[in-house]
Amino acid sequence: MPEGDTIYRTARRLDSALRDQEVTRFDLRVPRLATADLTGETVHGVVPRGKHLLMRIGDFTLHSHLRMDGAWFTYRPGEKWRHPAFTVRAIVGTAEHEAVGVDIAEVKLVPTRDEEQLIGHLGPDPLSDDWDLDEAIRRLSADTRPIHVALLDQRNVAGFGNEYAAELLFLRGIRPETPTPEVDVRALLDLGVRTIRANRDRRDRTFTGDARRGFTDWVYGRAGRSCRRCGTPIRRGELGADPTRERLTFWCPRCQR
Repeated sequence: MPEGDTIYRTARRLDSALRDQEVTRFDLRVPRLATADLTGETVHGVVPRGKHLLMRIGDFTLHSHLRMDGAWFTYRPGEKWRHPAFTVRAIVGTAEHEAVGVDIAEVKLVPTRDEEQLIGHLGPDPLSDDWDLDEAIRRLSADTRPIHVALLDQRNVAGFGNEYAAELLFLRGIRPETPTPEVDVRALLDLGVRTIRANRDRRDRTFTGDARRGFTDWVYGRAGRSCRRCGTPIRRGELGADPTRERLTFWCPRCQR
């Protein structure tokens, strides 16, 4: 699942492949952007911002949000793609590499000077150079909703998704429905920052310290299975800002009281 650490690694990989190169192929397979053409422009860089990816080309920024299933792949020009062409939403090619965006839910192209219109609402990003812990604490502490909902709101902190919320709350012994004002927000964010920064350089995200398949999570996706700490069956529920945005929650009723 693309969360902040996934976007960070994706941006780093695309930046390494495309930075300072001239665009030789530019194809956005989105109806409203189908005629856009930045061939001949230079890629200035690719940067992450929470779950958003910004590819700066010439005077423009190609913005993408991967949602649940999107991904960017890099190929050598002419190399056969490993996915069906109908799933491709964006192609940015240079003489050396070709970046191919697959199943991307959101693609936008704006003048770079207008980037803030797309990401200005985001809270502090724990993987950015300008991470502001105090501002993140202020925003999260002011949210009176259940902590699971508040932690997922990208306006409070940018980058944490559903897996992070479930795992961090388990590690802190906090039930998902606990009102945020009752939570030690500073301790939770401190743990979250250390965890996501550790995972950003790993190929496989882990919260347990064990990178083996099936052993990386304490509670996420493990409903009905035994808690790795106490053996109690993991429970599953749903929480959201409203009924249309509910997300699955996972917790141990004994370890998270």
